[in-house]
Amino acid sequence: MHIIDWSIVVVYFIINILIGLYYYKKSSGNTENFFLSGRKMTWWLAGLSMVATTFAADTPLAVTELVGQNGIAGNWLWWNMMIGGMLTVFFFARLWRRANILTDVEFIELRYSGKAASFLRGFKAIYLGLFMNVIIMGWVNLALGKILKGMFPGQIDDTNVMLFILGIMIITAVISAMSGLWGVAVTDSFQFIIKMTGCIILAIIVVNSPQIGGVSGLQEKLPEWALKFTPQIGGESAGSTGGILMMTVSTFLAYIGIQWWASWYPGAEPGGGGYVAQRIMSAKNEKHSLLATLFFQVAHYTLRPWPWIIVALSAIVLYPDLPMADKGLGYVKAMNDFLPVGLKGLLLATFFAASMSTIATHLNWGTSYFINDFYKRFLKPNESDKHYVSASRWMTVVFMIIAVLITNFMSTISGVWAFVIECGAGLGLVLILRWFWWRVNAISEIVATMTPFVVYGVLHFGKFDIAFPNTLFIIVPVTTLAWVITSFITKPTKEETLLNFYKRVHPGGFGWKKIAAKLPEVKSDKGYGVLFLDWGLGVVLLYSFLFGIGKIILGDYLSGLIYIAVGLVCGFIILKHVSYLGWDFKNE
Repeated sequence: MHIIDWSIVVVYFIINILIGLYYYKKSSGNTENFFLSGRKMTWWLAGLSMVATTFAADTPLAVTELVGQNGIAGNWLWWNMMIGGMLTVFFFARLWRRANILTDVEFIELRYSGKAASFLRGFKAIYLGLFMNVIIMGWVNLALGKILKGMFPGQIDDTNVMLFILGIMIITAVISAMSGLWGVAVTDSFQFIIKMTGCIILAIIVVNSPQIGGVSGLQEKLPEWALKFTPQIGGESAGSTGGILMMTVSTFLAYIGIQWWASWYPGAEPGGGGYVAQRIMSAKNEKHSLLATLFFQVAHYTLRPWPWIIVALSAIVLYPDLPMADKGLGYVKAMNDFLPVGLKGLLLATFFAASMSTIATHLNWGTSYFINDFYKRFLKPNESDKHYVSASRWMTVVFMIIAVLITNFMSTISGVWAFVIECGAGLGLVLILRWFWWRVNAISEIVATMTPFVVYGVLHFGKFDIAFPNTLFIIVPVTTLAWVITSFITKPTKEETLLNFYKRVHPGGFGWKKIAAKLPEVKSDKGYGVLFLDWGLGVVLLYSFLFGIGKIILGDYLSGLIYIAVGLVCGFIILKHVSYLGWDFKNE
């Protein structure tokens, strides 16, 4: 790092602070401005903000590790989630925007009634907004610390890395507290441009280095398994085999057939939720909410990964002696070994941006739960909007402090994502069906939330030799059976609540026939058969673009163009269906 490198980093921070100052007034006035940008966000800004948030500091390293262990096919561990992502686009984006609520936790008392609904809302505000939120921020901070120690060996170590993390957290918290979601989203967009520019430049430099010799040289030096796009199904065990990702049939079915719809996981919740729902609800109208979510899925799955994958493939050649568990460090080593003066500063700014965009979103999102769904709902229900905005700014700082403290006491949470998926297994179906079946009630969701923890405990602390993801075959059916039985043996949601919900959201569908019959004047959504078709077409679109771009990058232009053409045809059909579904966006 030279003076020019540090100058780039300083300029990056100055621009972020100026954006925060500029949006200070826009975020003031009321909590809708602070947490939802006054519902005035355009589709491209909301979509970019979603993509930037899911590009955390550890993401390139995680992809590098997957590719280093199992080749390109290793990415199927997260590529399977695009099926659920497209479900959100067509079935839930417009409903979230139509609900006209401040947080997805507020939805609970819009949809359910009684003391159970109040308890569930308060519980989720604390569990998701505080507990899960600070753990996620701690994980992001740990990843940034790992990167800093890799970039500055001997200069930054375990004793002083927390000072750098604390500095980043303070700057991020100040910007978030000043500017609310407006500032978070705009800085997200700026940070995303920085992040992708840095990653693309690194990929170009590394793959064209003499050690690699361009894309053709990369392909010559790599084993065949590293370049395969799909996993090999079959065999007796899942996981790394020192080659292409091997999956048993049961593991493949768990990922493709269960995980994407059955489990709750941050950023990819079945039915949309969390900060994805927050961006959807901040959009100007239903058109912008749908387009924002569609743009997010396309950019997240098909455009963003390839610069990381190219560097990861190059790292297999450049650093063959890296242990399997440390394959992700190949990304940092490539930065140190190949970036010239100036570009090292850009890549450092890239990782600062990756960390800050995720942290800023989690600070704003977690604070929205605490203020709107706990503090305002249960502690101080009759205060002014000015009071709630002021409390939101203070809580943003408090959440930052808690996250730093948590990080300081964490050494590793390597199994946290498997734990989160397993302990949310079965809940996903409730999060989906509560929109489309009137009989789901608050106690159903409480049972679906608690049961996975019980089954998880039995499986992991009992004498059962069942590993993730095969545990899903037990947790999901048990949880599903528990909440379905609960739905029928407990009292339904009050009819008045159901009628008001249907009037506001008018979701339509077979599951609401009983309620819809009492509201003949309400025009409900139509064309669910077409929605299912468009969902399938959307999934084909994503996989076609993903494989098409990859094939073109690797020099197989004919196959790549065929994939892209298939994706474009799917997109054309989807757009043609918009008018049929009654989504008249011309005047919006």
